[in-house]
Amino acid sequence: QVQPVESGGGSVQAGGSLRLSCATSGFMYCSNDMSWYRQAPGKEREFFSGIYSNDGVTYADSVKGRFTISRDNAKNTVYLQMNSLKPEDTGMYYCKSILRGGYCTMAGQSYWGQGTQVTVSS
Repeated sequence: QVQPVESGGGSVQAGGSLRLSCATSGFMYCSNDMSWYRQAPGKEREFFSGIYSNDGVTYADSVKGRFTISRDNAKNTVYLQMNSLKPEDTGMYYCKSILRGGYCTMAGQSYWGQGTQVTVSS
C-alpha cells in the first residue's frame, strides 16, 4: 500500500494531549521526508511540521514548543506528540511522504494520507 495511513486522532479538551501516527510503505533504496499538514473547514491546508532524511526537524511557530515530531525508520512510521492543545488546533491532520534517495527510482514522488480528525474543545 503506497498511501500513508494516519491514526490517533480524536477529541480532547484544551490543554490535553494526543499522539498521532503515520504508517508508510517501505521501498527498496528509498528514504522518506515526512511532513504534517492540517486543514480547518473553509481554510487552506497548511504545513506545520516535518522530519527529513538528514534528521532535520521543522516546526511552524503556531506549534513550536507544544508538538514534537519523531520517526521510527525500522517501522516506516512517523509520530506527532501534541501537548497543550488549543481549540485553534482543531482540524483534519494529514501526513505527507516524499520519497528520496539517489538509487530510488521513485524519488520525488509524494503521497498523502487520508487524514485523521483532531477536535479540541474549550
